[in-house]
Amino acid sequence: MLLQWYRNRIAEPTTDDEVYGYWLFVFGVLIGLFGVLLAGATAAETGSSFQRQAGIALGGLGLLFILIGPVIRLPLERRATVISYVGAAISILAIVWLVLTFDGGRAQRPMIFATYGIGMAVIALGAILVPMLSESDDVPPAQDDTIDAGAALAEAEQEAETARAEADQLRAEAADLREEATGLSDELADLHDSKATFELYEDRGGKFRWRLRHRNSNIIADSAQGYTRRSNAQNGIQSVRRNALGADLLALETELEESTEEADEGIVAYPPGESKATFELYEDNAGEYRWRLQHTNGNIIADCGQGYTEHREAEAAIERVKERVGPAQYLRADPAAYEVYQDSAEEWRWRLIHKNGRILADGGEGYASRSGARDAVDRVRTALDGDEYDFEIFEDNAGKYRWRLEADNGEIVADSGQGFTEERGARDSIERVEGHSADAAVLDIGMAAFEVFEDKSGKFRWRLRHRNGNILADSGQGYSSRTKAFDGVDSVKRNAPNAETTEG
Repeated sequence: MLLQWYRNRIAEPTTDDEVYGYWLFVFGVLIGLFGVLLAGATAAETGSSFQRQAGIALGGLGLLFILIGPVIRLPLERRATVISYVGAAISILAIVWLVLTFDGGRAQRPMIFATYGIGMAVIALGAILVPMLSESDDVPPAQDDTIDAGAALAEAEQEAETARAEADQLRAEAADLREEATGLSDELADLHDSKATFELYEDRGGKFRWRLRHRNSNIIADSAQGYTRRSNAQNGIQSVRRNALGADLLALETELEESTEEADEGIVAYPPGESKATFELYEDNAGEYRWRLQHTNGNIIADCGQGYTEHREAEAAIERVKERVGPAQYLRADPAAYEVYQDSAEEWRWRLIHKNGRILADGGEGYASRSGARDAVDRVRTALDGDEYDFEIFEDNAGKYRWRLEADNGEIVADSGQGFTEERGARDSIERVEGHSADAAVLDIGMAAFEVFEDKSGKFRWRLRHRNGNILADSGQGYSSRTKAFDGVDSVKRNAPNAETTEG
């Protein structure tokens, strides 16, 4: 602990003796002052004999530590330090002698004090005389031999030749360094035009973290740990900036990576004829055609969620599910995410969805490309962080309260997407959007994607959503946990692609 305190508060020590010497000096000052106070109390006739005895002993011990502490810190020869230790042992022996004979040994005190003084003198001799009497190994002994002038000239020419060779080598190295510096300058110029930004934020646990976010909203890197102070997180960012540019790439081939690659292969569908589920096509009481995917154990693991007016439309819906259920990705909103999708008019849109499946906000307009919708998400993030946009709460024609995010030029960049019976509901919705927007990821729906959400009764459900927003299939039942809902999705991905279709 003392070593760590010295490193943090003073400097990085070259040896452990440097730290021990410092603390001996500090303890000597404290013990000596305490001994003087005890001795002073005795002199004022307010203390006991024991106090006087302890005061003298502590004072002598403190003086000893004050002297030997700096000696230990000095980079002296080993024998000088050993001599100082011997002197310290003599002085400590004198202090013990004084304590043992304090009450009845007044006649011995001159000898005790002399012994103490001898120990202190030995410490001083070890620290002063030994270095003065020692010869440095770096000083060559004097030479009485006469140096031959011709030999000296030849040696000088040899040294000159060596110096010229070294100069040529240094010039070549300097040229290489200039070339590397030019390359680094180009890289630094590219870094100056970076497409990413460091974000410093406080997580729910009160720890400070950082992340590097690309301008397309993807998270490139994060701190992976929390910091107790904001300054520590800022130091972490500076460390990444200093070290990332020249860092080497280590390819670690471990069993863990192999298992990860196997896990990324996805859910493998059952081969044709081996599926454990069957699509059942039937007509409901309203005269509409529907389908459901029934497992051999009798459980309904998926259904269409809507009816079709014609038989062939239901059959086409089953084929679409078979085609898209296998490669469909998982949309994970934790706790919220921006969803970019293509609507039925083939326009790209965005909406902010909560993990319970509810839509917190949407763009209100369509875009011709996916990148246009993603840029709109970036504008909403910027708007929520700045003061250029204002939330406006209004009452629609149906008497519902809604909100919209409006720029100074009148452009509507986001709206609530739904109405609320009370104004307080709209204000709560604004707070949820402001709270979730910064940490929400951007989810791109390919052709279709699975979405797991929590319904109003607290059950977890899934639905297969087309990129145009239409629901292709849903779980048809609620699950007690999110994990079981994902297990249901995996069951559908295994059984649906090659399941047979029967008429119900």
